[in-house]
Amino acid sequence: MIDDLSATQRQDLQQAVLVLKQGGVVAYGLAVDPFNDQALARLFQLKKRPAQKPVLVLIDSQGHLPLLAAEIPGQFRPLMARFWPGPLTLIFPALASLSPTLTAGTGTIGVRISSQPLARSLTAMAGGVITATSANVSGLSPATTAQEIMAQFGHGLDWLLEAGPTQGGLASTLVASGAKGLTLVREGAIPFAEIVTTPTEG
Repeated sequence: MIDDLSATQRQDLQQAVLVLKQGGVVAYGLAVDPFNDQALARLFQLKKRPAQKPVLVLIDSQGHLPLLAAEIPGQFRPLMARFWPGPLTLIFPALASLSPTLTAGTGTIGVRISSQPLARSLTAMAGGVITATSANVSGLSPATTAQEIMAQFGHGLDWLLEAGPTQGGLASTLVASGAKGLTLVREGAIPFAEIVTTPTEG
């Protein structure tokens, strides 16, 4: 996927990755290193995000789930096979080692694999895991252009990834797993009816 990018895009991504590794904030959505407490604190400060709201993360592949999830519910496996990469965020039991800032003390972590090539490339180059929160101050509409991002955040960002205007549209669908089955946390781009009718393994 990275091979499909132009030389300019690769250079832009390389600089973005350097910023992330140094604890900075990159605007593509708003990405930080989820294992860096100082970076997470800056993210919450920039977004004016309430501390009780957890932050979702992107992974490059299912192989990175053990860095975040204490276990993979069996109900999730057919959903991961069918909808990842794509706009489905699954809420896993979180590793106890994850920052309470990231999980908001919920004991869970929301994870997805993006279907956007630039997001996948950034995630892969950054080590496989980045935050995936929208580029907006809490309560405002998500920014869809570089100009809108700068209008909301000014010079609080460390790097603005040149991705062009985003499509906007519906957010990812959030789904949790429990003893009684799958639970819809947030309706989004994938209808819940389509999710619950996904054939189970076996």
